[in-house]
Amino acid sequence: MTGKRTPGERGIRSYVLRQGRTTPSQQRALDDLFPRFGISFSDSFLDTGKIFERTAPVVLEIGSGMGETTAQISVEHPETDYIAIEVHGPGVGSLLKKIVELGPTNLRVIRHDAVEVLERMIPDAALAGIHLFFPDPWPKKRHHKRRLVQPPFAALAARKLAPGGYFHAATDWPDYATQIDEVFSSSSSFKKEEPRKRPLTKFERRGIGLGHPVRDLLFVRRQK
Repeated sequence: MTGKRTPGERGIRSYVLRQGRTTPSQQRALDDLFPRFGISFSDSFLDTGKIFERTAPVVLEIGSGMGETTAQISVEHPETDYIAIEVHGPGVGSLLKKIVELGPTNLRVIRHDAVEVLERMIPDAALAGIHLFFPDPWPKKRHHKRRLVQPPFAALAARKLAPGGYFHAATDWPDYATQIDEVFSSSSSFKKEEPRKRPLTKFERRGIGLGHPVRDLLFVRRQK
């Protein structure tokens, strides 16, 4: 099966490919470890049972950054399989190194645009959860249209989450937190619940040290 869409339909992206330096060790990880722990983008829906060699709940993380928190969560929850999506090479390389260092067998990474992965690679009602921790806030008002969380994204998340599945977001930008809250609260597919505990990210610890307020939001896909 394939999940196709009209060419050119995705016009605005929620990220910019920054020219960050990839260290030699990160590049080695990209070259040597991605074939083992990476999933190449394609127009075919994933068979996670084949990928992980078992049947288990699957959680998708959008924007795994340098991967420390992603790897920690996968180690703490071996009963769940995780797919991390990250576009930046240094972050992907760092996460691949973490997989080898910590040894989780329930974590894979895709280097591609998250919306396209959701649309083309994830079957409907296939996910137990979606994580979005500290997405690019696009702080200038004229750039708010680039923020990932808009009504079309909430509709896409509702399609890909199984009934009872959850969307967990965290941000240290108050107005983006408000936007996320409004978008998902206005969707009839979701109900708001108390956020679940999660490990702090390195980015988050730095922000807390600078006095940035952090807000977690959790929405659960309704059964009908």
